[in-house]
Amino acid sequence: MARKPNYQFERMERDRAKAAKAAEKAAAKQRERDEAAAAEQPAAPSTKEEN
Repeated sequence: MARKPNYQFERMERDRAKAAKAAEKAAAKQRERDEAAAAEQPAAPSTKEEN
């Protein structure tokens, strides 16, 4: 016997999966931007005094 479809629940599950995928993609993109920005910046000069 076939089950009764629960369209609202199925749609919520699809939307939740889509949102999780989008959040993961956004986080990866942000990490990539941060790494690129860190690579662009030259190393900070040493503030340590040498005698």
